[in-house]
Amino acid sequence: MNLVKEFTKGILKENPIFVMMLGLCPVLAVTTSVVNGIGMGIATTFVLLASNIIISAIRKTIPSSIRIPTFIVIIASFVTIVELFIKAYAPELDRSLGIFIPLIVVNCIILGRAEAFASKNSIFASIMDALGVGVGFTGALIVISTVREVLGAGTILGYPIFGSGFQPALIMILPPGAFIAMGCIIGILNKLKQKGESRIGGI
Repeated sequence: MNLVKEFTKGILKENPIFVMMLGLCPVLAVTTSVVNGIGMGIATTFVLLASNIIISAIRKTIPSSIRIPTFIVIIASFVTIVELFIKAYAPELDRSLGIFIPLIVVNCIILGRAEAFASKNSIFASIMDALGVGVGFTGALIVISTVREVLGAGTILGYPIFGSGFQPALIMILPPGAFIAMGCIIGILNKLKQKGESRIGGI
């Protein structure tokens, strides 16, 4: 198995947000600022990585009849660790992310990778898969939250980037802004992909 390929597929070919369209609930809710996007991305990546490792390590001992409940218990354990850590060391981030940290338990990206990959592959392959998907998810959150924060608040990481005359498009930090940002980004990515494919086809 090509471990590099397993890592890169989650970033590009099978990006969970821009390609697979999975786990959109926190994406739409928390990407009002780049800090929120980074925090959610790191938290989700940690849970994905840790749960993939454990599930892959014990995959041969889990009865098939209870594999999903077992996966959920493992995932929930790591989500609890993340939630308590954020509450203790990043209370402002905890208030910003709110209920969406506990909801990582039912994030279909994590459960999907546990069922489709970690339960069928080695620990090293599962680590690369988790890191790739986690980086892809975090990168997507950062891109979307950057667009929304810049246009909706005129800031980046909380720091103003425009003059006093800038009029922010407040809709971008409201729920509809998430759909607008995602739609525009996915449209641009699809256009670039089509151009790349046509260029390769013309060679």
